Amino acid sequence: MALVFFVLAIVAAAVGARGIAGISMKVARIFVIIFLILAIISLIL
Repeated sequence: MALVFFVLAIVAAAVGARGIAGISMKVARIFVIIFLILAIISLIL
């Protein structure tokens, strides 16, 4: 999901829709952080 939102943000930025790109980047960042936290927890357990 994070990768999909990241690609959408890049495409939107290339087209010029800065509002959509900003929202997509925020969502992508949240998904990446959640993924990293879950990956660390799964490695510890």
